[in-house]
Amino acid sequence: MASELTVTLLRFGFLALLWVFVFVILAAQRRDLGINQILRFNSLPGRGRRGAAQSTASGQQKQAPSAPQRPGQLVIVDGPESGTTIRLGDTPVLLGRAQDCTLTLHDDYCSGHHARLFPQGSRWFLEDLGSTNGTFVHGERLSRATLVEPGTPFSVGRTVMELRA
Repeated sequence: MASELTVTLLRFGFLALLWVFVFVILAAQRRDLGINQILRFNSLPGRGRRGAAQSTASGQQKQAPSAPQRPGQLVIVDGPESGTTIRLGDTPVLLGRAQDCTLTLHDDYCSGHHARLFPQGSRWFLEDLGSTNGTFVHGERLSRATLVEPGTPFSVGRTVMELRA
Protein backbone atom coordinates (compact mmCIF):
# COMPACT_ATOMS: atom_id res chain seq x y z
CA MET A 1 0.00 0.00 0.00
CA ALA A 2 1.15 3.50 -0.81
CA SER A 3 1.25 5.98 1.99
CA GLU A 4 -0.94 9.05 2.04
CA LEU A 5 2.12 11.27 1.47
CA THR A 6 3.04 9.34 -1.68
CA VAL A 7 -0.48 9.61 -3.09
CA THR A 8 -0.57 13.36 -2.37
CA LEU A 9 2.81 13.88 -4.06
CA LEU A 10 1.65 11.91 -7.10
CA ARG A 11 -1.50 14.05 -7.32
CA PHE A 12 0.52 17.30 -7.19
CA GLY A 13 3.01 15.89 -9.74
CA PHE A 14 0.16 14.99 -12.09
CA LEU A 15 -1.38 18.46 -11.65
CA ALA A 16 1.97 20.11 -12.39
CA LEU A 17 2.37 17.94 -15.49
CA LEU A 18 -1.07 19.00 -16.72
CA TRP A 19 -0.16 22.69 -16.29
CA VAL A 20 3.11 22.19 -18.18
CA PHE A 21 1.11 20.58 -21.01
CA VAL A 22 -1.29 23.56 -21.09
CA PHE A 23 1.60 26.06 -21.25
CA VAL A 24 3.29 24.10 -24.06
CA ILE A 25 0.06 24.23 -26.07
CA LEU A 26 -0.32 27.99 -25.46
CA ALA A 27 3.30 28.61 -26.49
CA ALA A 28 2.81 26.64 -29.71
CA GLN A 29 -0.34 28.58 -30.56
CA ARG A 30 1.41 31.87 -29.85
CA ARG A 31 4.30 30.89 -32.12
CA ASP A 32 1.98 29.72 -34.91
CA LEU A 33 -0.15 32.86 -34.77
CA GLY A 34 2.91 35.13 -34.65
CA ILE A 35 1.80 37.05 -31.56
CA ASN A 36 4.44 39.57 -30.38
CA GLN A 37 6.77 38.48 -33.15
CA ILE A 38 8.88 40.72 -35.35
CA LEU A 39 8.81 39.62 -38.97
CA ARG A 40 12.20 39.24 -40.60
CA PHE A 41 12.30 39.95 -44.32
CA ASN A 42 14.76 38.90 -46.95
CA SER A 43 15.42 41.35 -49.71
CA LEU A 44 16.24 39.81 -53.04
CA PRO A 45 19.93 39.29 -53.79
CA GLY A 46 21.57 41.79 -56.10
CA ARG A 47 19.17 44.59 -55.26
CA GLY A 48 20.78 47.69 -53.77
CA ARG A 49 19.02 50.25 -51.66
CA ARG A 50 18.36 53.64 -53.20
CA GLY A 51 19.41 56.81 -51.45
CA ALA A 52 16.79 58.79 -49.57
CA ALA A 53 17.59 62.08 -51.28
CA GLN A 54 18.38 63.16 -54.83
CA SER A 55 20.41 66.20 -55.76
CA THR A 56 19.14 68.77 -58.23
CA ALA A 57 21.05 70.03 -61.26
CA SER A 58 22.81 72.66 -59.12
CA GLY A 59 23.86 70.02 -56.60
CA GLN A 60 23.07 72.28 -53.62
CA GLN A 61 19.47 71.39 -52.78
CA LYS A 62 18.30 67.92 -51.89
CA GLN A 63 14.77 66.65 -52.23
CA ALA A 64 13.13 63.52 -50.95
CA PRO A 65 11.88 61.39 -53.85
CA SER A 66 8.18 60.86 -54.23
CA ALA A 67 6.88 57.70 -52.61
CA PRO A 68 7.03 54.79 -55.06
CA GLN A 69 3.73 53.34 -56.14
CA ARG A 70 2.91 49.82 -55.03
CA PRO A 71 2.29 47.39 -57.92
CA GLY A 72 -1.43 47.02 -58.58
CA GLN A 73 -1.70 43.76 -60.55
CA LEU A 74 -0.79 40.13 -60.08
CA VAL A 75 -0.36 38.35 -63.42
CA ILE A 76 -0.08 34.59 -63.94
CA VAL A 77 2.68 34.22 -66.51
CA ASP A 78 2.86 30.42 -66.80
CA GLY A 79 0.69 27.57 -65.59
CA PRO A 80 -2.91 26.34 -65.87
CA GLU A 81 -4.42 29.84 -65.52
CA SER A 82 -1.80 31.58 -67.69
CA GLY A 83 -2.87 35.10 -68.63
CA THR A 84 -5.10 35.63 -65.59
CA THR A 85 -4.72 39.06 -63.98
CA ILE A 86 -6.12 40.17 -60.63
CA ARG A 87 -6.13 43.65 -59.15
CA LEU A 88 -4.29 44.09 -55.89
CA GLY A 89 -5.61 46.29 -53.11
CA ASP A 90 -4.44 46.88 -49.56
CA THR A 91 -5.28 43.41 -48.30
CA PRO A 92 -3.12 40.28 -48.37
CA VAL A 93 -3.64 37.75 -51.16
CA LEU A 94 -3.87 34.09 -50.17
CA LEU A 95 -2.66 31.73 -52.92
CA GLY A 96 -3.58 28.05 -53.08
CA ARG A 97 -6.00 25.37 -54.23
CA ALA A 98 -8.57 25.83 -51.44
CA GLN A 99 -11.84 27.56 -52.32
CA ASP A 100 -11.39 30.16 -49.57
CA CYS A 101 -8.15 31.48 -51.14
CA THR A 102 -8.11 34.93 -52.72
CA LEU A 103 -6.62 33.41 -55.87
CA THR A 104 -7.63 29.77 -56.30
CA LEU A 105 -5.08 27.89 -58.40
CA HIS A 106 -5.91 24.70 -60.29
CA ASP A 107 -2.40 23.35 -59.94
CA ASP A 108 -1.74 19.80 -58.67
CA TYR A 109 1.62 20.91 -57.24
CA CYS A 110 0.05 23.68 -55.16
CA SER A 111 -1.08 23.18 -51.54
CA GLY A 112 -4.50 24.18 -50.22
CA HIS A 113 -3.09 27.31 -48.55
CA HIS A 114 0.26 27.57 -50.30
CA ALA A 115 1.55 31.13 -49.96
CA ARG A 116 0.55 34.63 -48.90
CA LEU A 117 1.37 37.87 -50.72
CA PHE A 118 1.00 40.89 -48.45
CA PRO A 119 1.63 44.65 -48.73
CA GLN A 120 4.05 46.49 -46.46
CA GLY A 121 4.23 50.21 -47.23
CA SER A 122 4.86 50.57 -50.96
CA ARG A 123 6.17 47.02 -51.43
CA TRP A 124 4.82 43.47 -51.56
CA PHE A 125 6.23 40.55 -49.62
CA LEU A 126 5.71 36.84 -50.27
CA GLU A 127 5.77 34.10 -47.66
CA ASP A 128 5.35 30.36 -47.92
CA LEU A 129 2.69 28.90 -45.63
CA GLY A 130 4.39 25.56 -45.04
CA SER A 131 3.56 24.15 -48.46
CA THR A 132 4.77 20.73 -49.53
CA ASN A 133 6.44 21.78 -52.79
CA GLY A 134 7.63 25.21 -51.66
CA THR A 135 7.44 28.74 -53.02
CA PHE A 136 10.35 30.04 -55.11
CA VAL A 137 11.70 33.51 -56.02
CA HIS A 138 14.72 33.62 -58.35
CA GLY A 139 14.93 29.83 -58.04
CA GLU A 140 15.44 30.02 -54.27
CA ARG A 141 12.98 28.35 -51.93
CA LEU A 142 11.49 30.77 -49.41
CA SER A 143 12.18 30.17 -45.75
CA ARG A 144 10.68 33.47 -44.57
CA ALA A 145 8.84 36.49 -45.95
CA THR A 146 10.73 37.93 -48.94
CA LEU A 147 10.44 41.20 -50.84
CA VAL A 148 9.06 40.75 -54.37
CA GLU A 149 9.89 43.50 -56.85
CA PRO A 150 7.60 44.27 -59.84
CA GLY A 151 8.49 42.10 -62.84
CA THR A 152 10.22 39.45 -60.72
CA PRO A 153 8.74 36.01 -61.47
CA PHE A 154 7.91 33.76 -58.53
CA SER A 155 6.48 30.27 -58.55
CA VAL A 156 3.76 28.68 -56.45
CA GLY A 157 3.65 25.01 -57.38
CA ARG A 158 4.02 24.98 -61.18
CA THR A 159 2.29 28.35 -61.56
CA VAL A 160 4.60 31.30 -62.29
CA MET A 161 3.40 34.80 -61.39
CA GLU A 162 4.73 38.34 -61.25
CA LEU A 163 3.68 41.73 -59.94
CA ARG A 164 3.07 44.57 -62.38
CA ALA A 165 2.32 48.25 -61.93
